[in-house]
Amino acid sequence: MLSSHTLEALKEFLNEQQQNHLEEKETSSSSSEVALVAEDWRLSQFWYDQHTAETIVREIQLLCADDTSSCSVACIACPTLYAYLKLKFLGVSKDINTYNTRLVVPGQKIDPSISVSLLEYDKRFEQYGSDFTFYDYNQPEELSQELKHAYRVIIADPPYLSKECLEKVAQTMKFLIQPGDSHLLLLTGGVQTERAAELLSLYPCGFKPQHSSKLGNEFLLFTNYDPGERLGGWELNN
Repeated sequence: MLSSHTLEALKEFLNEQQQNHLEEKETSSSSSEVALVAEDWRLSQFWYDQHTAETIVREIQLLCADDTSSCSVACIACPTLYAYLKLKFLGVSKDINTYNTRLVVPGQKIDPSISVSLLEYDKRFEQYGSDFTFYDYNQPEELSQELKHAYRVIIADPPYLSKECLEKVAQTMKFLIQPGDSHLLLLTGGVQTERAAELLSLYPCGFKPQHSSKLGNEFLLFTNYDPGERLGGWELNN
């Protein structure tokens, strides 16, 4: 359970995301600032825009709803998605500037027992308390043994587009994922399409993630499962 202080920080984070979204519409410009911390480009940090975060949160909600037991979610190097997920699964109902943070899929209840963890290099996110685990992709398995095979759903956003970075993040995902019917989601550049398939049997979806800072590189969402008509479906011919 997050402290009231941390929960308020998460609300402020989404409030800033929404404000940035409105300012972009009015001025056709983007902002690199977020309420919790600013993007640190030295760490290759680029926050996802609101539409991208909402879409991925809804997908993870559906994946967790299919589980008959408790569902644990790990976010590797994607604090934006952690913030949206945590607020969603906590069932926050307060509207922030007319933006409903619950992101509820019609007819589906929020399960407060779902756990969400953040693995991140930037220690500014230690304010998340026990949900935060320091993570350096250069040491892909230097993690607590309690985390080994502990997660049903893993979503990762490797900080760099290099072969080495993806290989090591893939090693971490294999360390964390539960055996059996588990779900992997990867957000990275389109240049990694072949490597994602080779390392983790991940394939690109039609949905194209976008960043608030409007990066020039094409980013894709990869999954190890066929999403059907969701997320634009698999694009296996690309």
